[in-house]
Amino acid sequence: MRVALLRGSDPDHIDILHEGAKLRVTLRRRPTARRLTLRVSSATGEVVMTLPARTSVSVARTFAVSHGGWIAMRLAKLPERVAFEAGAELPLRGVAHRIVHRSERSGVTLLAEDDDRPVLSVACEAPHLPRRVQDFLEREVRKDLATSVATYTAKLGQGPKRITIRDTRSRWGSCTARGELNFSWRLILAPPLVLDYLVAHEMAHLREMNHSSRFWSLLESLCPNVEDAERWLKRNGASLHRYG
Repeated sequence: MRVALLRGSDPDHIDILHEGAKLRVTLRRRPTARRLTLRVSSATGEVVMTLPARTSVSVARTFAVSHGGWIAMRLAKLPERVAFEAGAELPLRGVAHRIVHRSERSGVTLLAEDDDRPVLSVACEAPHLPRRVQDFLEREVRKDLATSVATYTAKLGQGPKRITIRDTRSRWGSCTARGELNFSWRLILAPPLVLDYLVAHEMAHLREMNHSSRFWSLLESLCPNVEDAERWLKRNGASLHRYG
C-alpha cells in the first residue's frame, strides 16, 4: 500500500537578496501553468511568481534568485509613489494640484488657488489628511460619473441599475450581466475625456455585452473620443496607480 506524501502549504511569498537589497516575491500556484513566470505589477510594484502544480518552492527560489537583476531593473523603472500629504502634487481631472494643509481644525476640503496655481486645500488634523484627500477625490469622481451616465442614459434610452466606485487594478471599469457598472476612483486623476469615454464604453455593454463589431460601432456613435482616450490610457494609465 502506498501512502501519498502531501506537500505542506506554500508560503505566500519568498524574500531574495540582490546586490544587498531584499526583494519580496509573491508566490501563486496555478495548476494550469506550464512553466515558472515572473511579472512586476506596474500598478502596485508587486513582484509575482506563478508556479506550476508540481514545481517546488526551492526550485522557484532558485529561479527568482537567477532573475534578481531583472526584478531590480523592473522595480527601478516604476514611477515613484506619491502619498497624499501636504506639499504633494496630484493630477485632478488631468491638471496638477498641490495639496495644502491649511489648518488643524476640521473644515471643508476645497479647490482653491495659491500664487495662481491650483491647490487642494484640506483642513483637519494632520493624521487624517490622507483620508480627507481620498474622500474628496471619491466625491468628485462620483459627481463626474453621474453627469456622464446621465448623458449616455439619454442617448441609449437605458441606464445602469447601480454604480460602484472601487480601486480596481486590472481594469478601469466594468459592466455586469445585471446592468451594474463599476469604476475606478482614479479616473478623477485623468483628463475628463478619459472618464467620459470609460462611461460610454461600459454603458455600451448594457446593450452589447461583448466586444463585437456591433459594440464598437455603438460606442463610436456614442462617444467621439474613443481613439484619444484609448491612446491616453495606454501611455499614462499605469501612472495613476502611483497616487495615494
